[in-house]
Amino acid sequence: MTRIPHETSGEPNPLRALTLDSLRRRTSMKWRTYPDDVLPLWVAEMDVPLAEPVVRAVTDSLALGDTGYAAGTAYAEALAEFADKRWAWDGLAVERTAIVPDVMLGVVEMIKLVTGPGDTVVVNPPVYPPFFLFMEHMDRRVLQAPLGADLRIDFGTLEEAFRQAVADGRPAAYLLCSPHNPSGTVHTADELAAIAALADRYGVRVVADEIHAPLVAGGVDFVPYLSVPGGAHGLSLMSASKAWNLIGLKAALAIAGPAAAEDLARLPEEVSHGPSHLGVIAHTAALRDGTAWLDALLAGLDDNRRLLGDLLTEHLPAIGYRPGEATYLAWLDCRALGLGDDPADVFLKRGRVALTSGVPFGMGGAGHARLNLATSPEVMEEAVRRMGVALTGTA
Repeated sequence: MTRIPHETSGEPNPLRALTLDSLRRRTSMKWRTYPDDVLPLWVAEMDVPLAEPVVRAVTDSLALGDTGYAAGTAYAEALAEFADKRWAWDGLAVERTAIVPDVMLGVVEMIKLVTGPGDTVVVNPPVYPPFFLFMEHMDRRVLQAPLGADLRIDFGTLEEAFRQAVADGRPAAYLLCSPHNPSGTVHTADELAAIAALADRYGVRVVADEIHAPLVAGGVDFVPYLSVPGGAHGLSLMSASKAWNLIGLKAALAIAGPAAAEDLARLPEEVSHGPSHLGVIAHTAALRDGTAWLDALLAGLDDNRRLLGDLLTEHLPAIGYRPGEATYLAWLDCRALGLGDDPADVFLKRGRVALTSGVPFGMGGAGHARLNLATSPEVMEEAVRRMGVALTGTA
């Protein structure tokens, strides 16, 4: 299917706004983990200035000294309005939301509500590595149901995993990544409804990490899990952090389907103490007033996906790359290069380009690397050129 490009919003492409020199002044993980001769295309931070409405909202709050504890429902109301306009979903009920410190800590709290120590959580590898780390630290058993060769959910594998997860009569949960990280797959309404039907059949509770929901490619529709038939028993985590680059301004929302409201009501009150008040203010401003900036970003990401494909064809044609339908992450199949399980290590040592190793993503991750394409075209061109040189020794 031919994708329809995102309409331009009149805002400049934020991916073209900053120079490499200015980015290197940042003190976040992306820019401080490696020496200055390394191009960092790894962790999920974007090389963009913040949307002006976000800057204004946070600056005004600082001027007022409004830096206390988070309160109120403005964030949930803003997300509900955004969901209605963006995804035609009017089912996000503010009264079935709870503020949480961030998406992964929210995932932890939702998993605690529906499972106990020793219970099983099903995941679809290759998948976001913290899914494994956080579940194991909670004393949950992680059961892998790998994606198919097309990087979509394999329903035969998923059903078998559900069967195994509940075989001993204990509760089980399914941690759904939607859109999927690292593949960029956007699950369709039919796929999500099939998940809900399987979960109902086996009594598995679905917790959906939907942090990348606003970051869909042109011509692709995101469908909230809670909106599909059978999704009423689900729990979802959403945030403005990824789409507006607000990772350092912590805040997220847990959302319950109508049949899961009683579960969410059992969330300990102290969980709401964790989010940053400035984070809530920033996220609310992004959702309400930052959509023109988001549209400009999405158009720039569409361009970068195409550019990355062209660059790989020119410099590294043996790498398998399928442009994702969402996120700003690219999943690179490097197995044909003969670089072993961790090609990211080779590109770092020989090419001075930092990618994310595929190994921690679970089954199907070895021989792969994840590339963050939320950068300027110039940086991406230099990075792929360096990766090519790393293998051939010539520019």
